[in-house]
Amino acid sequence: MPELATSVLAALALGLLGGGHCLGMCGGLMGAFSLGIGAKQKSRRLRLLLACNLGRALSYSAAGLLLGLLGGALANSPALLALRLLAALLLIGMGLYLAGWWSFLPSIERLGAGLWQGIAPLTRRLLPISSVPRALLLGALWGWLPCGLVYSTLLWSASQGSAGKSALLMLAFALGTWPVLLVTGLAAQRLTALLRRAGIRRASGLLIILFGLWSLPGPHQHWLMGH
Repeated sequence: MPELATSVLAALALGLLGGGHCLGMCGGLMGAFSLGIGAKQKSRRLRLLLACNLGRALSYSAAGLLLGLLGGALANSPALLALRLLAALLLIGMGLYLAGWWSFLPSIERLGAGLWQGIAPLTRRLLPISSVPRALLLGALWGWLPCGLVYSTLLWSASQGSAGKSALLMLAFALGTWPVLLVTGLAAQRLTALLRRAGIRRASGLLIILFGLWSLPGPHQHWLMGH
C-alpha cells in the first residue's frame, strides 16, 4: 500500500510538473473549448470545463487499463523489466525536453498522428459545448490527442505489471494536469505566464529527470523506499 500511494503521488506530480508542456499541447484547445461554450452557457463554464477534463481523464485511464493488460501479461518476465527500462528512459527524455535541453517529442507524438486525424473532425462537431454530456464526450475524444508526456507516463504506468494499477496511475496523472488546463480555460493569464518561464520549466524538467532515474530498475529503488 505505501508503494501504491507513492506511485499515485508520483503520477499526480508528473501531471502537475508537465504543465508547461500541457500548455503547449492543450492550452490552445482548452481555450477553443472555452470559447466554444454557447453564449447562454457562460454561467456554467466551470462545470462544463470540469466535465471536459473528466472525459479526458477517463480516456487516459482507459488507455492505462488497456496497456496495463499487456504489462500484467508480462509480469514476472524479462520483458516487463525491459518495459520498465524503456519507460524510465522516456521519462528522463521528457524531463530533458521540458527543461529545454533536448527535443525528441515530435518523433514520438507522430505515432498517434494518424489516430488523431480521424478523431479531430468529431471534436469540431461537438462545438459549441452546450451540455455536460457533450462536454464529457468532447473531453473523451480530446484524451487521444498525441502527447509525448502522456505516452511516457502511459508506459511507466503499464510497467507496474497490473492493469488496475496502470488505470489508477493514469487517472492520477490526468488529475495532476487539471489545475493548469482549468485555469487556461478560465483565462488565468498570470499562472500560465508563470508556468512558461524558463526557470520553472527547467525545475520541472529536472524533477521529472530525477523521477525517471528513480524509476530505472535496480536495487536503489528498495533503498529509497526504505528511507
